[in-house]
Amino acid sequence: MNTDLIFNNTEIAFALKNDSELERAYFLFKMISIEPLVKIGTAATNFALKAHLPIEGLIRSTVFDHFCGGVNEEDCLPVIEKMYTKGVSSVLDYSVEGKANEKEFDAARDKIIKIIEFGKDNKAMPIAVFKPTGFGRFYLYEKLGEGKTLTVEEQVEWQRVVQRFDAVCKVAKACDVTVLIDAEESWMQTAADDLVTQMMQKYNTDKPIVFNTVQMYRHDRLDFLEEEFKKAKSGNYFLGYKLVRGAYMEKENDRAEARGYNTPICESKFATDQNFNAGLHFIMNNLETIHLFAGTHNEDSSYLLMRLMQEKGLDNNDYRVWFGQLYGMSDHISFNLAAQGYNVAKYVPFGPVKDVMPYLIRRAEENTSVAGQTGRELALLGREKRRRKV
Repeated sequence: MNTDLIFNNTEIAFALKNDSELERAYFLFKMISIEPLVKIGTAATNFALKAHLPIEGLIRSTVFDHFCGGVNEEDCLPVIEKMYTKGVSSVLDYSVEGKANEKEFDAARDKIIKIIEFGKDNKAMPIAVFKPTGFGRFYLYEKLGEGKTLTVEEQVEWQRVVQRFDAVCKVAKACDVTVLIDAEESWMQTAADDLVTQMMQKYNTDKPIVFNTVQMYRHDRLDFLEEEFKKAKSGNYFLGYKLVRGAYMEKENDRAEARGYNTPICESKFATDQNFNAGLHFIMNNLETIHLFAGTHNEDSSYLLMRLMQEKGLDNNDYRVWFGQLYGMSDHISFNLAAQGYNVAKYVPFGPVKDVMPYLIRRAEENTSVAGQTGRELALLGREKRRRKV
């Protein structure tokens, strides 16, 4: 199979978009490409929401509908079903951020369980996801990760966090739905990793149901993968890993500088790319124990993974390997991979418009800061607009 430049096919990439949706996408990425505009827009949006100005309709019809599936699970169904007609599955991502009390943590657990049960009988939704800090206070993870002793009250609180993880993983195993657990900042991640490993030991006895996330912009993550692999081999359980580059680079570097320790982040974009690709090689060489969800918008890494699969004689749809991208981005990767029969899933964020705004603002800022990302989207959308006119 010749995989050369399949991502240039804009007809397949944007087949689900009608002309007005194509125009809206082009307009949005054009706006996002102008950094001062993103900063002004972000500030204005935050102000308008806090002042309860009636702008939700405007947000909903522009940026929200482009990057989100809907305000609740049922609202997302048309998007999920539409994408599945092209072979692209959905990972429903409840993208409400910044909640911090026990009631809200319990509500998040119940929401994820509902999504898993919602997806149990729907082939288009084989995977669910949650963030560790959706189930417990950041401070607890941080304190544990630093090796400090929790107070008696904090120990009780931490047990509730463990129980929330366990409840979700138990339902995921019963429903045979994969659950991805996202990675966050390095200074809370150690405790989260330890907890996810416990869940893998308990629930990944027959195959990987629980997946951890590894941010390969951290230069210690390849060593981490190798150590976890040794543990799994000796403990006789399976591993699942979502590999991503990482989402908190500026925050990580700023904190390291402010506190006077060496940053955990790779020294350059090139080093991060090398590290990510080394992670792909490592997992692909150990597929009998580790299954892979490659969360990447990078074409070179996607081509590399396709080539590794080919070299190992794997079918394109081998159940142990998945590709993943975010809804509203990199359709040229997702839909062209799906057209070739690969396992592909889009992260589909959802939630009340107001609650999802922090997520959407981060998306806009990331697109502005990732070199080439927005330019590539614009070029492909522009090419498809021209193709349709011809």
